[in-house]
Amino acid sequence: MENGRIAIPSMETGGLDGQRAGHFGHCDVFTLIDVEDGQIKNVATVPNQEHVQGGCMVPVNLLAGHKVNAIVVGGIGMRPLMGFRQVGIEVYYDVTRPVIRPVVEDLIAGKLPLIGNNQVCGGGGGS
Repeated sequence: MENGRIAIPSMETGGLDGQRAGHFGHCDVFTLIDVEDGQIKNVATVPNQEHVQGGCMVPVNLLAGHKVNAIVVGGIGMRPLMGFRQVGIEVYYDVTRPVIRPVVEDLIAGKLPLIGNNQVCGGGGGS
């Protein structure tokens, strides 16, 4: 990814040296990373919102409102995945790295795959 804004579901306060959350819908915050010319230019966090009516679409709309271009998840349900696709946010998959910075570096380097429909969670307890 050469240019854009990346969202990483994060635990506690997030940030580049923070820990990733295992499932995007249950994260504490989203770490937002602005990338320009393949370099990290700005890092910010935005609190996740409570899942009320509309459930798993709440984070989709939140990130779309913050002009996110890509998100890296370790787990996601089909409904929010389709929502991200509808708003033009690419969803990448990674479960190997618990710290945010290496995940961002891998995405910038083009090392992470887009998530496939066969990798989504079964649903149930909310995404």
